[in-house]
Amino acid sequence: MDYSRIIYERADDVAIIRLNAPQVLNAVDMRMIEEIDHAVGDAERTARALMLAGEGRAFCAGANLSGDLGAVGEDGLPDAGAVLETAINPLMLKLSSLAIPLITAVRGAAAGVGCSFALVGDLVVASESAYFLQAFARIGLVPDGGSTWLLMRGLSRTRALELMLLGERLPAAKALEWGLINRLTAEDDLENTALALATALARGPTRSLGMIREAAWAAADATFTEAMATERRLQREAGLTRDHQEGAAAFMEKRAARFTGA
Repeated sequence: MDYSRIIYERADDVAIIRLNAPQVLNAVDMRMIEEIDHAVGDAERTARALMLAGEGRAFCAGANLSGDLGAVGEDGLPDAGAVLETAINPLMLKLSSLAIPLITAVRGAAAGVGCSFALVGDLVVASESAYFLQAFARIGLVPDGGSTWLLMRGLSRTRALELMLLGERLPAAKALEWGLINRLTAEDDLENTALALATALARGPTRSLGMIREAAWAAADATFTEAMATERRLQREAGLTRDHQEGAAAFMEKRAARFTGA
């Protein structure tokens, strides 16, 4: 695929996707969603970690309301949720079920579905200019892109509802204080910090890290018994990997492990 709305590149075993519509603060349209989906699929097949960032002064300002995301239902009435079913939700599910770690690097606005793209990361790195915004109530809509789930599990109920009902900006410093992000950086250090984390994970036991992601996402909606059953299943799979054999040997030999992702 030829990319016009994203930049897709590699830094060794790290795949990097940059949303690339800075003139609209990287607001998404259908073409951008399709390109992200394609690049994510390639990254999962060929890389060992994925970093998601935005070009320019924003991460992602949400949906491009002047773009091509609108739809009309069978009843002839506008259907603001159609694009969720056909495009955005499948992409969010793909990001949540990746077999490799996902790091997001957030500068400026992470609003609407852009907030969802940011918070779906395993590690969320934000610069001092970053802020998270759920402004749906301001235009008479409801949070989407999985943001209700992400916020209710990433924050307390009262804080999540405050963000969604009042539609106020959550600055990066407060997001760190609330436990919604992992790192807060100076503006110029954002991508280097995010890439360093991604590189460290890309050098790790890739299949094991993918299984950790799977177990963690499953645990968010599981009983204790179900979570332990998932751990038992995945532990057998992890124990059969070459990286486990290497990790165990390195431990016994008191040396650094040399993981290959196999």
